[in-house]
Amino acid sequence: MATRALCVGVNKYPNPTLELKGCVNDAKCWAALLTEHYDFARSDITMLTDKRATKARILAGLGDLLSGAKRGDVLVFTNSSHGTYRADTDGDEPLYDEAICPYDTKDELIVDDDLRLLFADIPKGVRLTVISDSCHSGSATRDPDALETPDRRRRRYCDPREIGLPFIDDVRRTARPRTRAAFPESAMNELLLSGCRADQYSYDARFGRRFEGAMSHFAQQLIADAGYKITYGQLHRQLVPALRAANYDQEPQLEGRTAFKRRQLFT
Repeated sequence: MATRALCVGVNKYPNPTLELKGCVNDAKCWAALLTEHYDFARSDITMLTDKRATKARILAGLGDLLSGAKRGDVLVFTNSSHGTYRADTDGDEPLYDEAICPYDTKDELIVDDDLRLLFADIPKGVRLTVISDSCHSGSATRDPDALETPDRRRRRYCDPREIGLPFIDDVRRTARPRTRAAFPESAMNELLLSGCRADQYSYDARFGRRFEGAMSHFAQQLIADAGYKITYGQLHRQLVPALRAANYDQEPQLEGRTAFKRRQLFT
């Protein structure tokens, strides 16, 4: 059985107005969790942060992660960064896709379709966990929000028009999102834990002296509280109320086959 992970965190972008503070910490914390409590060797883990986390390097890293994977292997991909939408066309029907923002986001995005294609051919019995702590919001404006403070910031790309994409409000007038029926959870080869719903923000926030993603922070706290023995389903059921109690308007989503959700974390 092989164990491998790719941990990505992007705080600094070429556009300084996009800078976040907790994403690199997220990548380091997930990597530390895997090595200290789940028998991943340091050599099993690839880290891509800030300017190294380009679209090409992330996709190449995912290719390496999946290369030669076989039944029983445990693979993990974590990403903490800005998130956005991209307008797209599938046949005659206009759609918009969720996307994560790599370092070179002005020229490149990694949309959900990229990842679906990559994960489609995972051999049966390979256990892949994807943890995505970024926004997939229906709005990409800079409107002020009562929850935004110097110690708390949304992880959303500020304006798709800055990277040559239509403003999301314009997209939504004509576009329809893909239905769940088109990509049922029962057909997923991976298990996905995302920071929020598709119409919400994920937050970058200060906890004590350090910044982290709110979802990543509370998830790792709950994992530790459980003595590092907890199923994905149990984690998710505790994570949603924990964030709500801390006044974070985000609901992490757990997507994948029912049997996957009953597994112990990272096993």
